[in-house]
Amino acid sequence: MQSVLDYLTAHRARFEEELCEYLRLPSVSAQTDHDCDTRATADWLMKHCRAIGLKARKHTTDFHPIVTASTPKRAGRRPHFLVYGHYDVQPPDPLEEWDTPPFEPTIRKGAVYARGATDNKGQHFAHLKAVEAFLQTGSELPCDLTFVIEGEEEVGSESLVKFLRQKKKDLQCDAVVVSDTGMPSKKHPALTYSLRGVTALEVTVRGPKADLHSGIYGGSVDNPALVLCQMLAALRDKRGRIAVPGFYDRAQKLTRYEREQMKRLPISAAQYRRLLGVKALFGEMGYTHHEQRSARPTLEINGLTSGYQGEGSKTIVPAWASAKITCRLVPNQDPCEINRLLKRQLKKLCPPSVKLEIEDGHGAEAYHVPPTGPQAQVALEALREAFGHEPVILREGGSIPIINEFKKVLGADSLLLGLALPDDNLHSPNEKFDLDCFHNGAEMSARLWPKLAAI
Repeated sequence: MQSVLDYLTAHRARFEEELCEYLRLPSVSAQTDHDCDTRATADWLMKHCRAIGLKARKHTTDFHPIVTASTPKRAGRRPHFLVYGHYDVQPPDPLEEWDTPPFEPTIRKGAVYARGATDNKGQHFAHLKAVEAFLQTGSELPCDLTFVIEGEEEVGSESLVKFLRQKKKDLQCDAVVVSDTGMPSKKHPALTYSLRGVTALEVTVRGPKADLHSGIYGGSVDNPALVLCQMLAALRDKRGRIAVPGFYDRAQKLTRYEREQMKRLPISAAQYRRLLGVKALFGEMGYTHHEQRSARPTLEINGLTSGYQGEGSKTIVPAWASAKITCRLVPNQDPCEINRLLKRQLKKLCPPSVKLEIEDGHGAEAYHVPPTGPQAQVALEALREAFGHEPVILREGGSIPIINEFKKVLGADSLLLGLALPDDNLHSPNEKFDLDCFHNGAEMSARLWPKLAAI
């Protein structure tokens, strides 16, 4: 192991140069103008994986390519692990808010600034460097590794879901390692063991056949905007709980161990409030801000539209009003069931004076792996040794639907070992990746494989 660690130290400068080369490729998956760039990025990645000693292949799909790269196979049955990442990135707009061009990587103050630096090129590149250290020093890996790096994470991972089903036999593994989440600080490396799920819908309330003059007709017909606001307001009570019968019936409760661990997280309620720029925090009573934002189910209005939106006033009764709604869900909550319960409550709240229309949106189940399990515990050991600080365990409030597919299709749990910091500006201008996190992440990866293989 020492020769592997020495290699990682000796080649730090080259690793950073190679990462910058990777980041110069504008692999924006959502924009067809960049289709050639995404293909070029997949080609670059495949060639790089081959150069460091991996057997790499580019798989064509109906959209963007998938790159797989495997360590040399050894005789006999050995543990097999997948490493997942994505080479596609978010659009860089608005360009005028970047201090330096998004696809001209710039290193300053110990971080590399570029679109995709943290999300996700830098994070999975750290794992590639760890494996390079084993291969180039002749150090034997005690397991087989397969990298699966896609180009559609930012647009839904449709091709990867099909790919997992097609290659199920080849991709059978003992666990999946993913670095696409974060840590509270460099002194608090983290294992994320749970992700919230989601269910979405759009509600439209229709009244008169056209906008009406509010002076002539107002008071004799119901106002769809007002009706919708009253309906939406009735979905939450003053204690911050969702007022939908059955909403919490299956929601997994936090254990005492989890609540004690969350108390170790570094951001206080006052710091969190200042970070968000709000006058006061609000959430479900009886839970801390960490628990509210990551471990409890929610209902949010994501968009609200009705009537005149231009300059000045226009005195009308609008013909319609609509709202986009999402619920974040915790383990054991079924997205389809919650969607059904919410629609039933909206129909109950809707008066007969208007017409209600509801359109279903996307959905995904929550993900959860016990943080006290053997794989989670050795992952925490690797974090502790690489970062030099006691790690924390996290629940993540967002959703990563592909993690559920790994579990459904391959039957494998995922270890979410994120290297992003809270101020890395994912999806925003001036995205960055802290180079200490990059290099410590590579060391963490190197330390992880012998520990996982020994279980």
